[in-house]
Amino acid sequence: MPEKKTIERAHAAKRAGKSSSTQAGAFVKEQIDHVREGKHGAKSAKQAIAIGLSEARRSGVGVKAPKKGATSEATRKKAAKDSEAGQHKTKRSASTESKAKRSATSTRVLKRESTKAASHTALSRQTHASASRRSAADRSASAKKGWATRRKAASSKASAARHAR
Repeated sequence: MPEKKTIERAHAAKRAGKSSSTQAGAFVKEQIDHVREGKHGAKSAKQAIAIGLSEARRSGVGVKAPKKGATSEATRKKAAKDSEAGQHKTKRSASTESKAKRSATSTRVLKRESTKAASHTALSRQTHASASRRSAADRSASAKKGWATRRKAASSKASAARHAR
């Protein structure tokens, strides 16, 4: 379950007209922070990111499912199911175990988990690997888009500062 501030951050990004992947970034950041604190366990940075994206989809952020061939069919199916849950089209089934029992079990398991998956080096390695799978033209276009967004934000900030005087 995402924290209230994470959902608010994602809503603020949506209001600002940011892309769905930027909105989902709030959920991914929260997940990575949780792994670092030892609240969650993740075997790799990729898994921590996937959990964050899943949470974003379930909260109604319009992150598309990965393209066919990019990931396994099971992953694509899970992403579609998460998006559906985000639209509140699915019903949750009641749990069969007590909260105390689940809490005790998860605490015990998390003590054995490593936090290395969310380290700066692990995230850097994951980012580098992910970027290397993209074409040079794609990376360039992405950089140009980011630059334009930052420039637009800077100019609107400057404009607001001028009008405040």
